[in-house]
Amino acid sequence: MGTRMSRYTEIAMQLRSDTARHCNCAQTILIALAEVAGITEEEAAKLGSNFGGGMKCGSTCGAITSAAMIFGLAGMDDVKTLNSFYNMMKQNHDGVLDCASLLRNNAAKGGEKKAHCDAMICESIGHIEEILKEKNLMKE
Repeated sequence: MGTRMSRYTEIAMQLRSDTARHCNCAQTILIALAEVAGITEEEAAKLGSNFGGGMKCGSTCGAITSAAMIFGLAGMDDVKTLNSFYNMMKQNHDGVLDCASLLRNNAAKGGEKKAHCDAMICESIGHIEEILKEKNLMKE
């Protein structure tokens, strides 16, 4: 992904730093990539509202579920590519994709929750961009 933040990552980090507006991980990614997905920011916020905190029950991380939603909205219905994305995320996070385990592992390493979630968002957006560009579903 490199050190330079993409336009979408910048939008996401602006959302995450806006103390007047709380966006969970899924909402952040969906809003940042709303134009790519062909939805409005309001639709993105509503769509992602129940996917933060691992679907509000510690299940699959919102940064991961929102990527699957973006892929679908962009027209990518490719199990092999989706599984490749999941495997990339697992490789970088001790083999887990669920929010509860990701947060628990991060805390055990002395990490802060917000910084961890922000990093998950940035990582996910980077992979989303790479995959959609590779599939010709997103302009450079």
